[in-house]
Amino acid sequence: MSCIVLPSPYIKGQISIETAVAVRPFVGPYTEEQLTAEQLGQLLWAAHTAGDNIRRRKGPNGRTWLVLRACCADGVWRYHPREHCLTRHLGRDVREDLAGAARNRWFIAQSPCILAISTVPQNGLERCEKQSLRCLPMEVGRVVERVLIQAAALGLVGVPVNEFDVAWVSYALIISRQEEPLCLLPVGRPAQED
Repeated sequence: MSCIVLPSPYIKGQISIETAVAVRPFVGPYTEEQLTAEQLGQLLWAAHTAGDNIRRRKGPNGRTWLVLRACCADGVWRYHPREHCLTRHLGRDVREDLAGAARNRWFIAQSPCILAISTVPQNGLERCEKQSLRCLPMEVGRVVERVLIQAAALGLVGVPVNEFDVAWVSYALIISRQEEPLCLLPVGRPAQED
C-alpha cells in the first residue's frame, strides 16, 4: 500500500482561537480552488490531533474507531493519523454522489473537499456497550469542532451534514457493511459575495 506523506502540521497559527471559534458554519458557495496538501494535512491532523488524542480514539484491540476520508476532485483518500499520510481509496470524484445522498444539497458537490467520517463499530464500541450511543456522537462532534476551528484558522469554511441516505453514501464510497458513515463535512474557501 503506497502512502502519500502529508506536510508536517504546525501548532502555532496566525489567528486567535477566539477568532476561529467566531466563524459560523458555512453553506456555499465555495470557490473552485482545491485545497493544498498543507491545508488538507492540517485539517486531517486537527481532526485526530496528536499524541494522547490518537491513543484515546482507539478501541481495545488498537484499531481506530473513526475513519476519515477526504473526497476531492482526484478521488477519495483515506487518512492514517499515526503516519500522517493518505492512501488512495477510490480513483474517482464522488462529490456529486454524496450531494445526492444528502438530499441534493448543491454546496456539498461544489466544495473542493468533503471529509467523510465513518466508524467500524466492532473496533471498540463493545467497550462502551450501553454507552455507545453517547460515545460516537460526542467523538464525531469533537472531530467536527476541531476541523471547523482549524478551517477558520486557514481562511476556509465548512458545515457538517449528518442527514443523508446511509446506504447511498456507503455505496458511493464503496465501504464495507461493517463500516457506518456518520458525517459529511464539506470544506473550502468561501466565494466572495457580490
